[in-house]
Amino acid sequence: MSSGVQQEFASFREFYPFYLGEHRNIICRRLHFTGTSFALGFILLAVTSGNPWWFLGALLSGYAFAWIGHFFFEKNRPATFKHPFYSFAGDWVMYKDILLGKIPF
Repeated sequence: MSSGVQQEFASFREFYPFYLGEHRNIICRRLHFTGTSFALGFILLAVTSGNPWWFLGALLSGYAFAWIGHFFFEKNRPATFKHPFYSFAGDWVMYKDILLGKIPF
């Protein structure tokens, strides 16, 4: 579980190792990956259908899957609560790293 100590980061490069440390549990990472995959699908639907409501689905699926992973499996508080922009970027970089096989899935 996270220590609860507020950390400051000078850059995303400095933040990302912390972010990965908050995602050690493989089920949490799988849930993140699933939520991000659904989000990509919903974004594609929004663009192809012209229906902007799909963007809401993208937002909800991305965060719902991630937060379930944190609260029930990782047992920590999502980094997005204290570092929303770095955390958002971290999710996409972690997604890419999982796709490339750099992080176990």
